[in-house]
Amino acid sequence: MMNETVATVMVREVITVSPNDSLQKVKELLINNRIHHVPVVQDDGKLVGIVTTYDLFKLNVDHKDYPTTKVANVMTKILAVVEPTDKVGTAAEVFMEHLFHALPVVENGKLVGIVTSFDVLRYEYEKEYPKRF
Repeated sequence: MMNETVATVMVREVITVSPNDSLQKVKELLINNRIHHVPVVQDDGKLVGIVTTYDLFKLNVDHKDYPTTKVANVMTKILAVVEPTDKVGTAAEVFMEHLFHALPVVENGKLVGIVTSFDVLRYEYEKEYPKRF
């Protein structure tokens, strides 16, 4: 399983925001979609950052300021990424070494998916137990 490509387990329909969106929008997306990571992309699909639930937790921004705080001002800009052709084992190694739980998947700088530690666990579980419930 660890020798399969990231494309095998990644989510292709990624919820994203733009650098000009508000932190309020990010908060609503995280809550309403039960996700923990929102990649930040430009109009051309180029990945420029990420905002996570942990980022919101550690931010020194009052909730009342979320509607006026731009994503560009709080997003993480230095990113670890993988490509669709990278091995799942590579993603797992990054998860364990850096304590990350998600990696944007890019091709030529453009976001094409996201892979999380949960995606890897779910994929392995469904391979082992295809007839659940």
